[in-house]
Amino acid sequence: MIGAHKSGLVLLVEDDDSMREAVQRLLECAGLQCVAFISAEQMLAQRKFQDVTCVVSDLKLPGMSGLDLMGVLKAQGSCPPIIVITAHDAPGLREEAARRGATAYLAKPFRGTALLDAVTRCVQGESE
Repeated sequence: MIGAHKSGLVLLVEDDDSMREAVQRLLECAGLQCVAFISAEQMLAQRKFQDVTCVVSDLKLPGMSGLDLMGVLKAQGSCPPIIVITAHDAPGLREEAARRGATAYLAKPFRGTALLDAVTRCVQGESE
């Protein structure tokens, strides 16, 4: 279980159904509340970011990308830590994500423990 003294809400943005369900299940089994969305636009329509521990977002999404989502959240002044996940890892993407403020960057397939470690750092207020 993640941080028995401190748990949180994770917003998950992933358009692949099986990946979204697997990540949501993993986070919930670790004791976190997870609300999943199929697009950045759907997440932004939620407009509730005050109790969010972090956002786990796919990089390549239909419509707005994960990197664009980070920009919108920063512009709104409500940017929780963001963990970027991607199956489309390419030279320079990790650096670009870090430059834009990503807390962590995980290339698919990644180990569940790697994601949980990144989320734990967000819960504890640490960065990668």
